[in-house]
Amino acid sequence: MGGEAKPLRADARRNRERILDAAEVIVARDGLSASMRTIAQHAGVGLGTIYRNFPTQEALYAEVIIDRTRRLIAEADASLAADDPGAAFFEYLTRIVVDATQKKTLADVLTQAGIDPKAGTADISRDMRNVIERLLVRAQEAGAVRRDLRMPELLALLAAACMAAERDQWSEELRTRTLAVVFDGLRSQR
Repeated sequence: MGGEAKPLRADARRNRERILDAAEVIVARDGLSASMRTIAQHAGVGLGTIYRNFPTQEALYAEVIIDRTRRLIAEADASLAADDPGAAFFEYLTRIVVDATQKKTLADVLTQAGIDPKAGTADISRDMRNVIERLLVRAQEAGAVRRDLRMPELLALLAAACMAAERDQWSEELRTRTLAVVFDGLRSQR
């Protein structure tokens, strides 16, 4: 017992992906009133298919957060090959802040259900920090980011920007202006 989970069949994997995508869209649209039935309809699957994959609504939302983070990590990995490391670094930080505003609704649902939205995310959080650090080092080596910037300061600034964006529901214009000020402070002074 306690062995590895069997890999999903291709159709089951597609259903799971459709459920996660649908949940993300429906929760963003409907907030706390999102129903599993609506998510199932949007995904084009039966309610039973959702419950076979996710025993509770909270389990589904927790997996959406993890799935979103995995996708962000994959984006960062792809950014490591960009021709302009500085642009890739700043674009990725912007992407994280934008994602934070979208992820907040899911986290709120979990919190209201008495579930820590960060529970079970230690490994994926570590992976996220590692890929951000790789982007930072690459941007610093290219001369685009000041050399004295370290991960603790970067993560603090990123967390603050994400929290502000979550709380105030920044407009795109305000987000752009605010991040421009923050990013100017991170750039190398050549």
